[in-house]
Amino acid sequence: MADNQTMWKELGMDLEMHDVLCDVLPQAFGDVYLSQENRPESMDFFDMVVADIHGIRPAELIEAQKNGTKVFGTFCVYVPDEVIIAAKGIATGLCGGSQFWVPGGEKVLPTNTCPLIKASVGARLDRTCPFFRIADVYIGETTCDGKKKAWEILGEDVPMYVMDLPQMKRAKDIKAWEEEIRSLMEMVEKETGNKITAESLKKSIKIIGDKRRALARLYNFRKEENVPISGRDVLLISQIAFYDDPVRFATMTNKLCDELEERVTNGVSVCKQGDKRIMVTGTPMAIPNWKLHQLIETSGAIVVCEETCTGTRYFENFVDEKAETIDEEIEALAERYMKINCACFTPNTGRIDDILRLAKEYKVDGIIDVNLKFCNLYDTEGFLVERAMKEAGIPVLGIETDYTDSDAQQLRTRISAFIEMLNN
Repeated sequence: MADNQTMWKELGMDLEMHDVLCDVLPQAFGDVYLSQENRPESMDFFDMVVADIHGIRPAELIEAQKNGTKVFGTFCVYVPDEVIIAAKGIATGLCGGSQFWVPGGEKVLPTNTCPLIKASVGARLDRTCPFFRIADVYIGETTCDGKKKAWEILGEDVPMYVMDLPQMKRAKDIKAWEEEIRSLMEMVEKETGNKITAESLKKSIKIIGDKRRALARLYNFRKEENVPISGRDVLLISQIAFYDDPVRFATMTNKLCDELEERVTNGVSVCKQGDKRIMVTGTPMAIPNWKLHQLIETSGAIVVCEETCTGTRYFENFVDEKAETIDEEIEALAERYMKINCACFTPNTGRIDDILRLAKEYKVDGIIDVNLKFCNLYDTEGFLVERAMKEAGIPVLGIETDYTDSDAQQLRTRISAFIEMLNN
């Protein structure tokens, strides 16, 4: 901890305010995660990562910077990490999932801005998150109006690069995204001083592909009748995937999956007979936003799938690894990333198709569609999601929430009633 304090001080962090955050996190983590029974032993690695979340990885990033490596902070699943890695850079996620950072964001943003955006801005401006202090360049995107204006504010404090994501998925839009990837490559090459080659990009596509395959393997175990791992634990792993070293992450996730294979063979399950299988859809749940999963899994159900950016949208669909030339690789990247079905697209019928497909694959009993307050995109699309699920005969509960615990009891009442309905 002493070394961390020195590191945090050198990063210009507000140590007094940061200590308040560090005091709260262990209790919250213990209540949500360590209170679980019959957890896989291989979760120890992921527990360790969270136990020193502002120490281990930040120290690695700083050491890399000392050796000339550039660190790029990203906010969204549309930013292709493959490009950054191909230029010998490091990508780290920067999303904010804590109410602790929201007041800092509200100093410069309207109150009726979604908590994820407010938390991200607050984490930087209040100097209480090392990842926001370390990144040499931030890479944003145009997935919503709130983010677009937040980038202007963050851009006054740190170098900010914005990718212009098309809002439709026509052939010309995919072509436009190819050009955005080319422009990103130029920026990353300039910042790192390293030229991206067909060989280096092919290698990085394989690295990120291995990470996605590890997550897909993990999710497949949740399709079992006897589910060998809780939704809370999988959510945590998915959150860690955004900023951990991708090679290490894939290795440790596959190690966990080896253990889960044994648990499946031996009939080991973390849920009780009769527990209802729930899929969560909607807005992302950035670390340490664990509230909804905790409420669901302590109310007689288990979360078996997340159709979110911290779920299937993050790892489904793979970049074609057979591409050989730079042009072919960029085209493959553009095609893969444009398959992500964010609510910013119009029309977005592909997301409805995804939810229906996942509901069948994971044999869900019901869906909880969650929307972070003031996210107009997912709030509006929630109407279409709920209508489609009802037409398909799949029970669905729509929920709006934020990062505070003030609505926890009300949410528990609604979730419990929904699960009770599934039992009848």
